[in-house]
Amino acid sequence: MHILLVASAFNSLTQRVHAELRDHGHTVAVELALPESSLIEAVRRHAPRLVIAPMLKTAIPREVWSAYTCLVVHPGPVGDRGPSSLDWAIQEGVDRWGVTVLQAREEMDAGDVWACVPCALPPAGKSDLYRNEVADAALTAVLLAVERFASGTYTPQPQEAAAQGQAGPRTRPYLDQRVRRVDWAEDATETVLRKLRAADSQPGVLDVLLGGEWYLHGGHPESELRGRPGALLATRAGAICRATADGAVWIPELRPRRAPGAPPTFKLPAVQALGDRLPALPEAALPQLPEVAHPTWADIRYREEGAVGFLSFSFPGGAMSTAQCRRLLDAYRRACARPTRVLVLGGARDFFSNGIHLNVIEAAADPAAESWANIEAIDDLVEAVLTTTDRLVVSAVAGNAAAGGVMLALAADEVWCRSGAVLNPHYRLMGLYGSEYWTYSLPCRVGRAAAERLMSEALPVSAASAERIGLVDRVIAGGPAEFAAEAGALAARLAALPATASRIAAKKADLDRLRSTTPLSEYRERELARMRAIFHDPAAPYHALRRAFVHKARPPRAS
Repeated sequence: MHILLVASAFNSLTQRVHAELRDHGHTVAVELALPESSLIEAVRRHAPRLVIAPMLKTAIPREVWSAYTCLVVHPGPVGDRGPSSLDWAIQEGVDRWGVTVLQAREEMDAGDVWACVPCALPPAGKSDLYRNEVADAALTAVLLAVERFASGTYTPQPQEAAAQGQAGPRTRPYLDQRVRRVDWAEDATETVLRKLRAADSQPGVLDVLLGGEWYLHGGHPESELRGRPGALLATRAGAICRATADGAVWIPELRPRRAPGAPPTFKLPAVQALGDRLPALPEAALPQLPEVAHPTWADIRYREEGAVGFLSFSFPGGAMSTAQCRRLLDAYRRACARPTRVLVLGGARDFFSNGIHLNVIEAAADPAAESWANIEAIDDLVEAVLTTTDRLVVSAVAGNAAAGGVMLALAADEVWCRSGAVLNPHYRLMGLYGSEYWTYSLPCRVGRAAAERLMSEALPVSAASAERIGLVDRVIAGGPAEFAAEAGALAARLAALPATASRIAAKKADLDRLRSTTPLSEYRERELARMRAIFHDPAAPYHALRRAFVHKARPPRAS
């Protein structure tokens, strides 16, 4: 059937709904509910059989929901109402939650229920949970609701009946900064973490630090460092460690409070954001690889299990700055010095990578120069993976990936992807040609015609579609909690296979053949020539698109 998605933004959940509904044979269109546009006219123009709102911050007009069946995805169980549903659940320490698909009507979140699916809420940030456990439940609920609608026989239930004896409907207010505020002198680490996680990645927790007002983004426990509550104790990989009433937490990113009349602010690595305000603090680096079990936060870790090495990384928002790329390359090289047969690259959950770090680039004194440094650094990392010939490398894509992050994954010998991940293997919407050896690796995997289509269409690709076209080698079904364990078991089996030795031996011969025809350096040089021209052209769309992305403004249309 023809389905119209209406959303406040083409965010991760909207992309996943779009990709998976297409996988199920539906035709799908998207309309953004923007202040200057008419949703009423847009819906009439599309004339859909069904309207679905995966993420909508405004009410659907009466003229629309009275004429079309409109299904709204609410990130809460039956009876939960209000704009901060998931925030409240995380801040209150709820470990079981749900997603409800309900029919739009006059009162927000009060419509009849088409489907409701439960989900777990492990201790993680809101944005991480939203892209993973919550998104999994939302997709199950959406597909069930669409099936029920298509049958023509299903009657949605009033919320009171669908609650099945549970507490009646409850509308909770917007979770504002008065409730989110951290009392550093009184709040225990667990309380601080819940507040930080509930505000990640928006709106952040407003706080006063070093004479300024900042929104704190992200939070991870520290196991050993202690100090006066509220004091800054150390730095690590661009994050700051701050003491709580009974311990300490790591805060990776900060965003200055917007001044009246000033442009919107954006998140940066905490150390960079504080700049000269930051006093001299020790850099609490972790031991060199291989790492022993260490119950503290790090954005890059390495461990071994028999003949398998696991190099995991997790950067906020999936963005990889010049410094992060260089640190990951250094860790990769150290991992390759270890006596393993298989090296697994990727985090346990959430983003794999989204490529270069647009926020850090935007904040640079010379964004063109920083763009160039960043693309060179990520190219160096991709090249190291592509030219590894003494072991098999597996990219374990636990969560979403985009642009150069997809190409980093494709540099490996095998790509294993969680079933709930969404891939965006294109650059066009940011006005970029792209690098990371994509002109070599993408056609090698999917063929030249499919590569050109993926780049030009610039649409999200589900894990199932990615496997079908050869973009990934294996899809691992299940939730985020099961992915790392299953990938580890598969890697151990791969390392033990007799054929693995011959595959490793063949890698060097294949690379030598490539160098004798079209060396990898030629792919890189051609790509970077295009990128250099874009970066250093002030009129190139990339600069306006980057600023719009970073400042959360409506972007001009990409060419």
